[in-house]
Amino acid sequence: MIKNISNLGDAALYCDFGDEVNKDINSQVIKYFRSLKGRNIEGIINLTPSYNKLIISFDLNKINFKGIKKLIENENMNEIDENFVKKIEIPICCEDTFALDIKRLESKLSLKKEKIYESFFEKEYFCYMTGFIAGMPFLGDLEKNLRLNRLDTPRVKVPKGSIGLTEQFANIYTYESPGGWNIIGNTPLKIFDSSKEKNPNLINPGDTVKFKKISLEEYGNFNEQLF
Repeated sequence: MIKNISNLGDAALYCDFGDEVNKDINSQVIKYFRSLKGRNIEGIINLTPSYNKLIISFDLNKINFKGIKKLIENENMNEIDENFVKKIEIPICCEDTFALDIKRLESKLSLKKEKIYESFFEKEYFCYMTGFIAGMPFLGDLEKNLRLNRLDTPRVKVPKGSIGLTEQFANIYTYESPGGWNIIGNTPLKIFDSSKEKNPNLINPGDTVKFKKISLEEYGNFNEQLF
């Protein structure tokens, strides 16, 4: 539950759910996020969930800190529709041309790549948040035997669709971008679609993701309409 609600400048506040990063706390953040978003409250401009915080930006001409704080404190979490949560399968090709850091993982984790991929693919992942670049999902929790730090020197360009690992999370690069995550494969599936104004994200906070291994030929012939 919310531990504290505080001002964040003149026209924003944040709800603090604690310091830990885990699924239970993040699920509470997402419940409040979805509930408030679904109500289309006049004056609320933006809602930004993170691992354990919810930031709310608002229009001071329409609502103030006290008004939003009261709304949050009176929010009924029992009315949240769990049908909003999706289970999504993401195809990923792990051929060497896409698995840019698999040799580094083998060395750092003292595991053969077959074991790395076995551990990775057998798990379902929970989307904690999206961000850094548009629609990029932060997916947890990796098995402990797959957890390692970022690259010592980040890449200037990480290809769009790359799947990376760092600490307890996996992510998917929705655009070509600088980045320091350990890349183990690539998906041909479009994770962020800017042409969809209402919901451009394929994966949203609270969704569950399962990765499916595909061949290089399947990657080249991939058709989103048939997947």
